[in-house]
Amino acid sequence: MNIFSSKISINVVSLRGVIGDLGRFQKGLTIDNCSSLLERAFTFKKPKIVIININSPGGSPVQSELIYNKIRELAEKNKTKVITVAEDVAASGGYMLMCSGDYLIANKSSIVGSIGVISASFGFKKLIDKLGIKRRVFTKGDRKSFLDPFEEVSKKDINKLIKVQDSIFENFKNLVSKNRKKKIKPSQVFNGEFWTGEQAKSLGLVDSNEELNAYLSKTYGTNLKIKKIEGKKSFVKNLLGSSSPSNDLVDHLFERLNESSYWSKYGL
Repeated sequence: MNIFSSKISINVVSLRGVIGDLGRFQKGLTIDNCSSLLERAFTFKKPKIVIININSPGGSPVQSELIYNKIRELAEKNKTKVITVAEDVAASGGYMLMCSGDYLIANKSSIVGSIGVISASFGFKKLIDKLGIKRRVFTKGDRKSFLDPFEEVSKKDINKLIKVQDSIFENFKNLVSKNRKKKIKPSQVFNGEFWTGEQAKSLGLVDSNEELNAYLSKTYGTNLKIKKIEGKKSFVKNLLGSSSPSNDLVDHLFERLNESSYWSKYGL
């Protein structure tokens, strides 16, 4: 008799960081660098459950949805239950990833939510006028210079941006509603606000604030075989990625600042 035959196989994978390609030095979460990791998580030893730890302030709505779709595709194909767990932050696109789970867990102090769409930029029109700089732009297509930061914002540009945001927002809301069904009240959660994990549970955004191991023991018993699935990194790639050429320091710094801006709004 095989004493391990009754063990429940569980694979664990982590998705951490800003979603999207931040540049040459700061690699965020994208479908390209997540696909093989997720495929291993859902196929190695044919797990009954895949746990996905998420720590992300969001980022690209496109990459968020592509990763979400990949998780759901693998879950259905392999008939695997997905448990998503919010670590420090699962906000905006990070919460979209949370919604790929069949059961959502967040620590009471996790930051969860931020279901909305934001666009931010700067305007330099008065600055360049003060400096006596003339902006020269030549385009084919009268909408090609949309939201030029060196020109005054036009009402036409604002209306166009709002329409784009409306489309992305509706898609986000539909995805959340599909996962949370009658557990949420749209008027309370579809406003861009974020909450603690404890507040998110009361709003129906997550299912539990239990500690993960306690939940697993209570639900599936203690005869569990848990395997952490990690991405593969080559020795050469690690060496090359450990430092930046001096002439690229500005790019590297800009990417780090860009990444930090995503986390800072959540107090991190």
